Amino acid sequence: MKTKSMRFRNHAYGYGFMLPFFVLFFLFTIIPVFIAAGQSLTNYNMMQPARFVGLNNFKLLLLDDDIFLTAIKNTFVFACITGPLCFLLSFFLAWVINQLRFRTVFALSFYAPSIMSSVAISVVWLYFFSGDRYGLVNNLLINLGLISTPIQWTQDANYIMTVIVFVQIFTSMGTNFLVFLAGLQNVSRELYEAGRIDGIGSRWAELRYLTFPQVKPQLLFGAINAIVGSFGVFDIAVAIAGLPSPNYAGHTIVAHLYDYAFIRFQMGYASAVAVVLFAITFILGKVVMRVLRSDD
Repeated sequence: MKTKSMRFRNHAYGYGFMLPFFVLFFLFTIIPVFIAAGQSLTNYNMMQPARFVGLNNFKLLLLDDDIFLTAIKNTFVFACITGPLCFLLSFFLAWVINQLRFRTVFALSFYAPSIMSSVAISVVWLYFFSGDRYGLVNNLLINLGLISTPIQWTQDANYIMTVIVFVQIFTSMGTNFLVFLAGLQNVSRELYEAGRIDGIGSRWAELRYLTFPQVKPQLLFGAINAIVGSFGVFDIAVAIAGLPSPNYAGHTIVAHLYDYAFIRFQMGYASAVAVVLFAITFILGKVVMRVLRSDD
């Protein structure tokens, strides 16, 4: 009985420390999800009382809103490129830097962009991709003889998505990189020594048979974080291409949500957009969790 009492007391202390997080998570995450789900069934413009319209918002959104369909296409293209690339590059850099002597300095340099304001970073990248001869990218390409006239990187619909993808990859690797690095540092060196005795000689074999199984929780977190970050892109896209972007080439689902919520004040329709986005990220997150948690 005394052992059970002590165990309960220890658990109670742990739950007590976690309680503030759960309260805030419930107030600012769970409740807003249900509020958005309810508002998505109404016609609500913040000036008149909400009027129940059923699934009309979703019907209009998925069947008649061509701009939203463009936003879905852009977001999926963006996510299919940046999600896997950010995930793989973050892990590869963490794996390489973990084997270096001065890894703390390198870790700080790679993590620093993720703690900076996206708008501030975009200002720097706008200088790189400036549409005149003085933009660093245009200047380099002209000096190399690859182009004769400057390219309008942030105004030409053919290049906007490329620029957004490039900037997003640079700015979004920090968190996953730090998580992967922490996981790699917790892998016991004795495991690698035992692996060499058993015939695992190459670095790639160590990575596949020893490292991956040990850092599976970090890989799961990184994969979900990459998915959510890719589908939630907004500030980088708007800072680089504007809202709306030329020919909606950089228009994303979150940008569409922002347009209807805070420019047009159509909160019911914006809530429908939010519900669709939540459903997409939730389903993809569950798929990734099932894949990475499998024992195969």
